[in-house]
Amino acid sequence: MKQLILTALLFTTGTTFSQVLDSVNYSINGQQFTAFYAKPLNVSKKMKTVLIVHEWWGLNNYPKERALQIAKEGNIGFCIDMYGTGKVAVNPKDAQMLAMPFYKDPDFSYGRFMAGYNQALKIEGVDSSRMIAIGYCFGGSVVLNAAKKGAPVDAVVSFHGNLDGIPVDKSNLKAAILVCNGAADSFVSDESIREFKKQMTEAGADMTFIDYPDATHAFTNPHSTEVGKKFSMPISYNEAADQKSWVDFKKFMKSKVR
Repeated sequence: MKQLILTALLFTTGTTFSQVLDSVNYSINGQQFTAFYAKPLNVSKKMKTVLIVHEWWGLNNYPKERALQIAKEGNIGFCIDMYGTGKVAVNPKDAQMLAMPFYKDPDFSYGRFMAGYNQALKIEGVDSSRMIAIGYCFGGSVVLNAAKKGAPVDAVVSFHGNLDGIPVDKSNLKAAILVCNGAADSFVSDESIREFKKQMTEAGADMTFIDYPDATHAFTNPHSTEVGKKFSMPISYNEAADQKSWVDFKKFMKSKVR
């Protein structure tokens, strides 16, 4: 099964066999979880590690594709499983049911994030002193809240994530923050943006906020246009914004994670 996943991902992303995709199983209070990670084939030293938190759909192929992309660029990409082994939604109703407990209980969400973080530390080549967490949509909200709770990472990046999280406590906030926001994202209100920026400024946070013109929710995901049409959701892929936000992410990581 793992080899089939690897072959499919290599085909869709155009990567070569110099990257390895693997999985790791773990449990939380008796529930099983499966994280996926990608890294260069020959790991001879500690390297930067990017923790990836999936969209509200669950840990499907999209975050794995990003992990392979990160590995191709010489780092380790580790996909945290927030929902549990095999829990992937195929429609918005199911996705909302899976995501809602995390929005309602930030401590619960943080616990799942840290469980994934601790599993990542066991992977050969992971440098615990050079870690960054990125998240998409739901995952963006998860990593922003993790930063606010003092997660032991150098930086976090939210791609089209929800900004209505827990209040900022400057005594806990240690990570640098990059928000990659779609300027046409109807799920993120102007009021939410203003409040988020206000709290970050008052906390003295190291925060960068970038708007991408004409980009809607889920603008980095090549599958989002099809999904948006299928379920009448205001989401779509924006190639220009996707590519620019990835460049911005890499520049940010280089500057914040030495």
